Amino acid sequence: MKLKTFLLVVFISSVTYSQSEYNTENLLVTKSDLEQNIFSKDSTANALVIYEIGNSYIDRDDFKLHSEIKRKIKILNRDGFNKATEEILLYTNDSGRKEIVEDITATVYNLKNGIIEKTKLSDDDIIEEKYNDNYTIVKFTFPNIQPGSVINYSYTFISPFFFKYKSWAFQKDIPTLYSEYNASIPGNWEYNIKLVGGRKLFINEADIKYSCLEVNGGGSSNCSEYRYAMKDIPAFVAEDYMTTESNYLAKIDYELNVFRGFDGKVDKINKSWKDTDLEIRRETDFGRMMKKGNLARNELEGVTINTTNDLEKTQDIYHYVRDHYNWNGEHKLFNDVSLKNLIKEKTGTATEINMLLYNLLLDNDIEVKPLLLSTRENGFITKIYPVISDYNYVLVHASIDGETYLLDANDDYLSFGQIPYKCLNQYGRLFNTKMGSSWFDINPSQSSIMNYRGQLNLEDNQLHGAFELTSTDYNAYASKKQYFSDSEKTLHTLVDAKSDIELSNANYHNITKTDSTFHMSFDVSKSLELIGEKVYFNPYVIEFFPENPFKLQERSYPVDFGYEQSFIYTCKINLGEHYFVEELPEPKKLNLPENAGSLICNYSISENSVLVYFKLNFNKAIYDPIFYSYLKDMLKDVVDVQKNAILVLTKKN
Repeated sequence: MKLKTFLLVVFISSVTYSQSEYNTENLLVTKSDLEQNIFSKDSTANALVIYEIGNSYIDRDDFKLHSEIKRKIKILNRDGFNKATEEILLYTNDSGRKEIVEDITATVYNLKNGIIEKTKLSDDDIIEEKYNDNYTIVKFTFPNIQPGSVINYSYTFISPFFFKYKSWAFQKDIPTLYSEYNASIPGNWEYNIKLVGGRKLFINEADIKYSCLEVNGGGSSNCSEYRYAMKDIPAFVAEDYMTTESNYLAKIDYELNVFRGFDGKVDKINKSWKDTDLEIRRETDFGRMMKKGNLARNELEGVTINTTNDLEKTQDIYHYVRDHYNWNGEHKLFNDVSLKNLIKEKTGTATEINMLLYNLLLDNDIEVKPLLLSTRENGFITKIYPVISDYNYVLVHASIDGETYLLDANDDYLSFGQIPYKCLNQYGRLFNTKMGSSWFDINPSQSSIMNYRGQLNLEDNQLHGAFELTSTDYNAYASKKQYFSDSEKTLHTLVDAKSDIELSNANYHNITKTDSTFHMSFDVSKSLELIGEKVYFNPYVIEFFPENPFKLQERSYPVDFGYEQSFIYTCKINLGEHYFVEELPEPKKLNLPENAGSLICNYSISENSVLVYFKLNFNKAIYDPIFYSYLKDMLKDVVDVQKNAILVLTKKN
């Protein structure tokens, strides 16, 4: 009996093991791959990469970069069907050199009555679409996809462009069990290799292959052979308060640094900052725009500036440029920009408008420098070496009476000295035409505040009163844009009121587009239910966070608000002659480590009124991942307090 029990346990264990294992060793599709319809490590996964491998090398015959991509994907359920379409973006430059894709093959595997059924991709399933003048998309959708399907596909990507060697993303928006990349780089090409995302490599090997390339005349080159691999990579899940996900995905990136020709010619692509500064000044439209003083000077003819005060003079010129020129939505930086066209058309790129401001200020003896940066959506700037393609925006850095002001004249809703939220991307490169460039940290000078202050009266089971909202800086920016686009809907758009609260009679106080403060007031009313002789109600009319924005189990990338901020709610509730307080909500006090933030909720009684005080501080613009659990817990408390705090009143006899 014991032997039978033992054998049964062994049998069940072996079956369970075989059913829970995917083949992560190679591209072979096994029956076990097909039998699985869940992924125990991530119950939310709709699909996963079981195995993938990339192999990049310079072909000996055509001297182009070939990248062979092979991948095996499991479709767990219908929500994973979107992974049954592959899109490949191909680039063509202005001279007609282009990337191509060849040898596309794919097979879809399904399990039918215990038998493996195969469906192959046909040529008719492959579609080519023109995206724009420089890009084409090759797209193919795998046939006969079902929940439980496994897709096995491959193709070869061929590129004549070596500036960026083929990058490899180990991490995706679905889990990946095993990902390997092999790169063969001839000694002629010297790349800066960058591992992004902070995840450790499971395999990191390098070797030398001799005479991997040969040319007529006897020239040859050795190749560095690299092998990288990661395994058990979780899906990357984007969440609120982050910059572009490309900053954090686990991947290998390459930037060409030096090219050595077989004829002995050496072309240094990534230069020193000294050389790069000189190249920008001499060889780009941007550099030429720093010398347009005469052209800019004529633009202020007829404009009266009645002040010798440098700050007031700067403000007048800033307002003139902002009010007379319109941004066309383009972010061109180094080339295809012209002050002449801007002045003629009165509409231009962000660079043209801000460089006009720079020239006008410079011509009026204001100490200014261009600040080159990358916007949040464009990604982080590489600090190790100059990569001018990292940059896509410019601000004007002005030094006046010992104070620094960052200026952007492209947005009607920015106040003087405020820069767009998209530019809050940690740091930029300050361009000094005489001394060379240097790094500059981009930090808003003060915290943005959202402050609700109210007074309510309780009469005949009716709560009514008024609130004032005062918001500053970036918290005021969105309010201003909403107000000037549709003032009638502003109240209900801006105020996250409880569903049982009625808001009315919005009044906006002397609001202009460029004010750093937004100020409004409104009336509040709510009916209360008398249960026995008691009234139960939540003293929070407004919710700063209707739900917790942090939902991940853990987060491997920073929480990036962009700026420090505070949320304040104060309210005085007058109980009149008919009620007295039986129970106040529980007070709460919470501090994040290193004084990085805090939450305070206090409730008190003064005469026959209840005083409510709530303050939430984020004392950092950017929080490292180690703070994530603390932030998540604090926001959980914020939501709980503002949804569930209960004030209990008893009606007097």
